[in-house]
Amino acid sequence: MTEAPRGSKPAIIIVSAEHAEHLADEFGRYARDYDIVTARSGDDAMAATMRVVRRGGDIAMFVADSMLPDMHPLVGISTLRSAVPTARRLIVSPWDRFREDGPALRPGLQKGKFDAFLLMPRGARDEEFHTAVCELLSEWGATVPVPLVDSVQLVSDNGGGLTLAIRDYLDRVGSPNRLYAPESEVGREIVALYDGEPTYPLMRAYMTDHIVAPGSVREVATMITGRPDDILVDTVADILIVGAGPGGLAAAVYGASEGLSTVAIEAEAIGGQAGTSSMIRNYLGFPRGISGGKLAQRARSQAIRFGTQFFTGWPATALKPGEGGDPHTVCTEGGDVRARTVVIASGVDYRRIGIPAIDELVGRGVNYGAAMTAAREMEDQLVFVVGGGNSAGQAAVHLARFARSVTILIRRPDLSSTMSRYLIDEIDHNPRITVRGNAAVVDGGGQDQLEWIEIEDTATHERRRTDARGLFLLLGAEPHCAWLPPEVCRDERGFVLTGRDVPMEYWVDNCPPESLATSVPGIFAVGDIRSGSMKRVASAAGEGASVVPLIHAYLERPADE
Repeated sequence: MTEAPRGSKPAIIIVSAEHAEHLADEFGRYARDYDIVTARSGDDAMAATMRVVRRGGDIAMFVADSMLPDMHPLVGISTLRSAVPTARRLIVSPWDRFREDGPALRPGLQKGKFDAFLLMPRGARDEEFHTAVCELLSEWGATVPVPLVDSVQLVSDNGGGLTLAIRDYLDRVGSPNRLYAPESEVGREIVALYDGEPTYPLMRAYMTDHIVAPGSVREVATMITGRPDDILVDTVADILIVGAGPGGLAAAVYGASEGLSTVAIEAEAIGGQAGTSSMIRNYLGFPRGISGGKLAQRARSQAIRFGTQFFTGWPATALKPGEGGDPHTVCTEGGDVRARTVVIASGVDYRRIGIPAIDELVGRGVNYGAAMTAAREMEDQLVFVVGGGNSAGQAAVHLARFARSVTILIRRPDLSSTMSRYLIDEIDHNPRITVRGNAAVVDGGGQDQLEWIEIEDTATHERRRTDARGLFLLLGAEPHCAWLPPEVCRDERGFVLTGRDVPMEYWVDNCPPESLATSVPGIFAVGDIRSGSMKRVASAAGEGASVVPLIHAYLERPADE
């Protein structure tokens, strides 16, 4: 067994009795940035792992042969995961065993026991193999370690709610960032550069000497993307998209690629609620899964390539429908935008829990949504996730990489009617995750941080207090509709009506609006905000693409229609 030298580089541990040298040679291209450690058996790999852990090192990936001399590879990879839950797990099979190994190992892949099953490289420059490796290392690097290069440096004396919200925003837009204490070397430098008495957090972006003390996430977003009144289009856009989640991003890509002048405004970070998902495994075309943030960043880059202009940090405050063929106007506090058509894609919020003692601790152990940045603060803590949808399941799986234990609390008896089967299986096979049905959080508290919650059994009404350091609330959908005028019809829950669901008095010549059209001509709705939508990433993206032909047809109508 060869041991990695001591140092700050994270390790890749390769375990194989027959192919250790070959795999080590293949992984040689990563040796500059990672320590490549080889082991001949599962027990040897665990011994190497504990040596890295004891000296405070990181392990980025385990690479296991599909046949180990002392244990089944699934047992081996599970044992290694228990020691380092954050590491990515890859099983490789040689060509002569690949057909035999596939049927035996793929059920484990489906249940999330490991991250990828690949054919062992047979020759030089097997870029298909290394693309998969790089994707896994990229996901590990984005969610676990402190970045080696930080585009944005934050200084804070307490890491409170605003600091966490800014870091979460920066993570979601793909801007590497790091938090420093005021007394650290970098912290003292930034405080000294600040003009005036420091108020925290302080922020330095892109290694300039310009230090700011942002009072909101919006200020940070405006520094990066500008204001909506900076839009450089010919007075009126063809499409204005409100919301840049999966539906809005798809509409931006397909609208701009069709030659329509396209503008998108987003209240928070690109990606919307889906952008906070740590790993989406059932999105078409990504067999190893992709984080919501990376999916959103790729879609944004694709839309920008076709000419879409994005402006973030400015929620829509009003929509003024045009009359007599005039353009519609969407208002924000940063300026008004006029467009011939509007696509409402502003999505949903998580419902508030309605318990003041818990809401007072938001940002201090309590979080609405997945809050991937907050997950890093949950190392070795007792964490609870409230919610039974896919977002809650993805959050629980991600949190289990850090927390000592994660308990999913749901009002229903089980997850079978609300969560995708692949996630249920992954949760069932994760020893750190427990599902507790017929349970509701009714109280919570702590001095400066969350310390406890009280859980009620919804069947017996028995209440019990338990220690808790993290509470992640994913309680279902509340539509972003307060900014819409009454002319845009909504259902009893506030979701936008489209197509045949629009009341008949808004139909023209006894014909309902098109499937994604609202009660106001030229205004469309896609994604989670639309009444009757599936509330899934893929379906929202499909609607965003499908709305563009409807917009084309609307724009090509004779002016007198």
